[in-house]
Amino acid sequence: MASSICVWAEPEIVTLDLPTMNCAICPITAKKTLTKVKGLTRADVSYEDKQAIVGFDDDQINPETLINATTEAGYPSTVKQADNQ
Repeated sequence: MASSICVWAEPEIVTLDLPTMNCAICPITAKKTLTKVKGLTRADVSYEDKQAIVGFDDDQINPETLINATTEAGYPSTVKQADNQ
């Protein structure tokens, strides 16, 4: 009897610093930009912390892709912390 096992990898989690967010609309714009990136699984953007916690499928994208997306939207970012959670 043959059996098939599917293994789902946990998404990668990265925290991006977004120091140029300077108004309450900035996180909305940054989140909309991030959610357009194929392979994204999570995007929590905080104005108070000036950061985004982003989950993604590392088979499709990498942190550099996320940095490029926020930078092109006018919010240059850097990786604050990378975890596999």
